[in-house]
Amino acid sequence: MTIKTLVTAAALVVAPTFAAFASCSGHSQQAMTCADGTIYDAASNSCKVVSG
Repeated sequence: MTIKTLVTAAALVVAPTFAAFASCSGHSQQAMTCADGTIYDAASNSCKVVSG
C-alpha cells in the first residue's frame, strides 16, 4: 500500500506542472488592424493615414 500512496502522491505533484505547460504553449501574438488607407504606427500605438 505504501507504493500506491507514493505513486499517487507523485502523480498529484507532477500533474499540475504538465497542465500549466500545456495551457501556455499555444499562444500567438494578436495583430492590430487598421482601416483602408491607414497603417499601424507602433510609436504612437495608433493608425495613421498613409500619405504619398
